[in-house]
Amino acid sequence: PKRAARRFCLLLTNIFFVVYSMLNIDRGGDAMTKLLVLGLLDGGPMSGYDLQQKLGGADAERWGGVLPGSIYHALKKLEGEGCIALAGVEQTGHRQKAVYRITEAGRNHLHTLIADALRASSALYPTTLYSALSLADKLPPAEVRLALEEQRRRLEAEYAALERGRAGNEGQEVPPLARITIDNMVDIVQRQRRCVEELLAAVGEAP
Repeated sequence: PKRAARRFCLLLTNIFFVVYSMLNIDRGGDAMTKLLVLGLLDGGPMSGYDLQQKLGGADAERWGGVLPGSIYHALKKLEGEGCIALAGVEQTGHRQKAVYRITEAGRNHLHTLIADALRASSALYPTTLYSALSLADKLPPAEVRLALEEQRRRLEAEYAALERGRAGNEGQEVPPLARITIDNMVDIVQRQRRCVEELLAAVGEAP
C-alpha cells in the first residue's frame, strides 16, 4: 500500500506540473482588480471608498477574486500608468476623499483587459488541494480525513451562499451572461463537493 501511495503521489505531482506548464495559469488577481476598477470608473468618477462599497456589495471577492484592500493599490498603479486621473476631492465630515475619473488611455486599457480575460484559459484547477494530495501520505489518515471534512464544510457554506444569492434573483430579470456565470459557479462548487466526498471515501478505504 505504501508503494502504491508513493506511485500515486509521483503521478499526481507530474500531472500537476505538466498541466500547470501547458496552461501557463496566471490567476491575474492584480489585472482583475484593475479591470473591475476601470469598469466602474468608466461609468463615472468615484472615490476609493465608493469603489470598495460597489465591489463589496456585488460580492466581487467571491466571483472576481478582488480583495477590498487591493482597490487602493490598484488606484495608485492605474494613476501612475495614466489610466485614471484625479477628478477632485470631496469633503465628508472631517475626511477628504479623492475622486478619480478614467482617462482615454484607461478606457483603451480596459478594452484590452476585457479581451485578454475573455480569451484566457478558464480551466483553473484547485492547485492547493492537488499539491496537498500529492503529499497526503505523509499525514496520518485520521488527520487527512479531518482536514477534508473541514473543506467539505467550507464548500457546503459556499454552496449555501451561492444558492441564497440565486434565490434572491428569483422574480427578477437576470441578464443571460450573468445567469450563465452564476450557474457555472454553482456547478464548480458542486463538482468540488463530489470530489471531496470521493476523497473522504478513498481515505476511509485506505488500509
